[in-house]
Amino acid sequence: MKKYFLFDLDGTLTDPKVGITTCVQYALQSFGIQEPDLDKLEPFIGPPLKESFMEFYGMDGEQADEAVEKYRERFNDKGIYENEIYPGMARMLQILSGKGFRLAVASSKPTVYVERILEHFGIRQYFKAVVGSELDGSRTGKDQVVMEALRQLFGDKPIACKEVYMIGDRRFDIEGARAARVESVGVTYGYGGMEELREAHADYIVKSVEELQEFLLRELCEVQQKGFMSVIGPMLFPFLLFMLIRQAASNGVLWLAVAAEPHVPSGLWPWLYYREAQTGALGYTGNLGSIMQALSYAVAGIAILPTALPVMREAKKRMALKHLRREHSRNYILALLTTVGAVLGLNLLFDLTGITNSSVTYQAVAQSQLSASLAVGLICYGLVTALAEEVMFRGILYNELKRSYKLPLAMVVSALLFGLYHMNLVQGGYGFIMGLLMVYLYEYFGSFLWPALVHMLANSLAYVLGYTSLADSFIHSWPAAIVCAGIAIVGIKALDSAKRKLKGAVVE
Repeated sequence: MKKYFLFDLDGTLTDPKVGITTCVQYALQSFGIQEPDLDKLEPFIGPPLKESFMEFYGMDGEQADEAVEKYRERFNDKGIYENEIYPGMARMLQILSGKGFRLAVASSKPTVYVERILEHFGIRQYFKAVVGSELDGSRTGKDQVVMEALRQLFGDKPIACKEVYMIGDRRFDIEGARAARVESVGVTYGYGGMEELREAHADYIVKSVEELQEFLLRELCEVQQKGFMSVIGPMLFPFLLFMLIRQAASNGVLWLAVAAEPHVPSGLWPWLYYREAQTGALGYTGNLGSIMQALSYAVAGIAILPTALPVMREAKKRMALKHLRREHSRNYILALLTTVGAVLGLNLLFDLTGITNSSVTYQAVAQSQLSASLAVGLICYGLVTALAEEVMFRGILYNELKRSYKLPLAMVVSALLFGLYHMNLVQGGYGFIMGLLMVYLYEYFGSFLWPALVHMLANSLAYVLGYTSLADSFIHSWPAAIVCAGIAIVGIKALDSAKRKLKGAVVE
């Protein structure tokens, strides 16, 4: 859990545009440079002034020092107060401080000015340390500022980098955080913007003060000690509803099938029904059996949607804070390859080891499902049942588990319950492993579309393999099983590596 928050000042705590840009304008005028458009001077907000004068106006070191002196000439008495604290910021700082978080300011602005600005807005008391640059030109790099703020915050204790966020609006803040090996939170309401923060590889990005407050407080409310029923209830009741409605819908669909039989066109009748040769009793083909099962799943899935949608929306909102950066297209390809490798590898391993033949229950389920035509099976099992189960297991159950347990435990428990739900060894083991992959990709990409896609792909591939007789195919071999399993393992490792690099976990 994060306990220490370092805040940039300009563009993060306060909006200094008028004061900074008019003072830059004043300094430029001393060099005979007229810049009437203050918007063009916004790049001066955030980075060290001397470097900005050199970068944007081609000044040498001596000229830049002179420009900084002219800037301060106006800023010291007037520009410093041409500033506004962002709405809701003071209240947020009060809440964070009251919750026991330790706050500090890490700014490129000289410390003496930072102190005056914080006092001016009545928020100085919330910060345990205030660190900026020095008037003599020392400690201007953001990495130096961040490190000094950490030293002051932690004092004689070792610096716990994993417990720190650096919060800022410019790439310099993100780079300073990376150099100090702490995670960063970019704010787009300042002056860096979304693209700059994405390119700087901010670990998280928020769009408003309200969203920042919710983000920083989220760990206090994500995992709470609750009573047994307050944990089980939100999962158990929807699950029981899902199972009961599915059974009721199955009975209703069966009644409809019987009632509709006399009215089915003769050309379609053999595709759906048959008569027992000896008794003449009405029977149902695999096609109709699969359609009836899919309809019962669809009805149950729709019935729990009113419960699932609010839970899924809340989960999406929380996940969005970690997934505002564009995901590289290769990660999507890696995820799909990992899924295909896992499905093929597991099916081959289960078949080659004889596990599939050892379960009578599984054999009965497989025989029933595979008696339908390929197209019907893919629609019923690869699409309808997969989506209905996702709404229940990832949409409700997994997201509810995350509210009460740490993420790894929630992932394992949800996958275990998904496996037990299938009520046989083969589908149970397969469901557990695929359940882990589904929640992993759910968290990785932050979208419910991914577990739904993986579930549909897994069911469809498994159905095609069974329908085409896996045991007789050319890939039915130990080398093929090992290669497929290897692809899945390497894919997961590659995805993990990509995420670590993106978050800057490894600093050169």
